Amino acid sequence: MRILILISRILVGATFIISGLIKANDPLGFSFKLEEYFAASALGLPWLIPFSLALAMLACLAEVVLGFAVLVGGRMKLATWTLLLLTIFFGWLTMYTATCDPMGKYEVIVNGVTEMRDVTCVTDCGCFGDAMKGSLGRPMTPWESFSKDMVLLVFVLPLFIFRKRIHFNTWGDDLALLPASLLLLAFYCWVFDWWFPLLFAVVVFAGYLGIKRMTEGPRGEWFTAAWVAVVTGAFMWYCVAHLPVRDYRPYAVGMSIPKQQQEAKPPVNINYVSYRNKTTGEVKEFNTSEPYPWDNPDYEFVDGSTRVVEVEPGIASQVQDFMLYDAEGDDLTDDILTSPEPVLLVVAKTIKDTRTDCQPAINALAAKAEEAGWRVYGVTSSSYDQSEEFRHANQNMFEYLTCDEVTLKTVIRSNPGVVLFQEGTVRGKWHCNDVPTFKEAAKALK
Repeated sequence: MRILILISRILVGATFIISGLIKANDPLGFSFKLEEYFAASALGLPWLIPFSLALAMLACLAEVVLGFAVLVGGRMKLATWTLLLLTIFFGWLTMYTATCDPMGKYEVIVNGVTEMRDVTCVTDCGCFGDAMKGSLGRPMTPWESFSKDMVLLVFVLPLFIFRKRIHFNTWGDDLALLPASLLLLAFYCWVFDWWFPLLFAVVVFAGYLGIKRMTEGPRGEWFTAAWVAVVTGAFMWYCVAHLPVRDYRPYAVGMSIPKQQQEAKPPVNINYVSYRNKTTGEVKEFNTSEPYPWDNPDYEFVDGSTRVVEVEPGIASQVQDFMLYDAEGDDLTDDILTSPEPVLLVVAKTIKDTRTDCQPAINALAAKAEEAGWRVYGVTSSSYDQSEEFRHANQNMFEYLTCDEVTLKTVIRSNPGVVLFQEGTVRGKWHCNDVPTFKEAAKALK
């Protein structure tokens, strides 16, 4: 039994730590995923949307603190109850995601009249943020996420059942648990191509060992929990106030948008139709890629007989929605992505939410960039009238293009944020809090 408990502690602890840190690296991205779940057409909890970021950060903090609590044996009654409830909740959420009917309807009353609206299915649970797509090429499917939660539950249950046997680590426990958990974390870091979580764990464990030397008993457990919470909170604050430390998105620095567009492949399908022989009444199905009697007077088409068989699934481009339009509705995407001159995009996701305190720095950067021959545009999902009003109010000397709001949220986690392109490749990204000088931005060019 001791071996089972040790294995469970290592597996559950390291998994919760890596899961929490990956989401803590991009709290805004996780909050956007929560907004999808809270929508009226999903879970029907739109009143929670304003609290999405706070809830996202709280969930990340809980995962990391609980992961370390399991490894050091701190406050196990509280920790195991919380672990069990979280794992069950995540299992329910992934099952909901997996079983959602995209053709479903839900009822809503508008001005006293009942309307039926389409259900929104969240296709990606966001369990590991964008890390699965960025490192492994695709996110986990909802059923894969559900299976992962059920496997995790198998190892959480022994911790919950035998929680009274688990106490704050002795030095012998530390010698067995800490190196093993670091090895598992190293494996996760290799999978996700990001070694920061391993360094983070080493720092936290060092602080924990220091606390343990200075305090004993319950005080040591609470001080350790506080230490983990402070370090995790500081990391999340940095990622919100600046940009994610590790960018897994298709618009990360160094990523080529045109190259990703070219990697897309349409699905390969075979279409079948049925025709009836007018003389014999025989109905026969034909592959439309081969000769079939569409113009033969002896045959008639059977209505509703068309069917499509997917032979090879297509590969969708992750940047297929990156499309930029000017005020006249002209598509400038290719022109911008193939421009030999550097292109500076000031991304203002939605005008009403765009911060104005960094506009003077943006204007100074834009003026110098245009003097140097760069092309400068603002990009927003808001209407032309809104962007024009904002542009004049903040003395922006560049025109605003329009793009899909979800795409702009993916491009940069800042509103506004600055993105530098060179022949379609992202060369630099800066948060509103970190708007560079022209000299600093120019250093990002190859």
